[in-house]
Amino acid sequence: MQPFRLIGIGLACAYLAACEDKAETAAPPQQVRAVRASASDYQPSAQITGEVKARIQSDLSFRVSGRVIERLVDVGSHVHAGEVLARVGDTEQRADVEVARAGLESAQAIVKQRTLTFERYKALLHSRSISQATFDQAEKDLRTAQASLETAEAALATAKDALSHAELKADADGIITAREIEVGRVVSAAQAAFTLAHDGPRDAVFNIFEAFFLEGRPLSEVAVAPVADRALETQATVREIAPFIDTRTGTIRIKVALPEDAQWPLGTPVVGAFRSPSRTGIILPASAIASALGEPAVWLIDPANRSVSLRKIAVAKYRQNDLIVAGGIAPQDLVVTEGGKFLRESQSVAWEGK
Repeated sequence: MQPFRLIGIGLACAYLAACEDKAETAAPPQQVRAVRASASDYQPSAQITGEVKARIQSDLSFRVSGRVIERLVDVGSHVHAGEVLARVGDTEQRADVEVARAGLESAQAIVKQRTLTFERYKALLHSRSISQATFDQAEKDLRTAQASLETAEAALATAKDALSHAELKADADGIITAREIEVGRVVSAAQAAFTLAHDGPRDAVFNIFEAFFLEGRPLSEVAVAPVADRALETQATVREIAPFIDTRTGTIRIKVALPEDAQWPLGTPVVGAFRSPSRTGIILPASAIASALGEPAVWLIDPANRSVSLRKIAVAKYRQNDLIVAGGIAPQDLVVTEGGKFLRESQSVAWEGK
């Protein structure tokens, strides 16, 4: 009895399998939308924010040490060349000037005395009232005194110069953009006190992540506009690209020369549209992307048997509404753009589109 039961179960399974095959065969093709892949040119681009800076900028510092006794400007002040910005205590420098002046007066008196002696000895030498050796010694003493006078004059000039350095002056017309001193603070020689942005040409400065440079060096023409008013967009030119990467931020600094008519205030936030040289690739809508074990892929339609297969692709760049394919498919391949989520390998499809 048991063998007949097993035969019955087997016949039932075979019947069910046949019914399932018949159901699958009878299933209608999956409806999808598709496009023909075609090669086209594209231009990688990026919009980067930056700020306006002076093309020439200098750090101003005292050339002598001392305590700051007066500060005449602050950040944002517009100054002119030669204008006094700050002063340090000059008591020591004034004392040096007085000492040097006293030394000069002493040297002048000695020269005057030695000159009179030399002239008198010169007259006596003609009358043979003194020896030649005595005259030669008087001449030597005069030359020594004259050399000492020159040294004293140089010392006084140096002391006066040091006194003048107690005043910090602007080296050009411009705007103070940074201040590092305050009244009462002791500063040393060459310590930065102010940063001066010179009047004149201005740059838009951008810090761009190094990944952008994988597309190649950007084109020299850049569209720049203030963030607050894009209607003021102007065409500018790349002036300088830093030869190294900032290790703190992973960015590369680019300076773009603004035209003369774009005299935007220093520090104005701007946005620059950078572009790389044109390239060739296959552009597909973002809806075409699928996944093959976690890697990007697309569904391809074989027009001969009207079935689909999953193909891995190499994506050169993801963009806002599409992606650029660098490998894995070829022009004229029929790619599913909508309905791919419901597909399986070798499934029959009916498609709309080119």
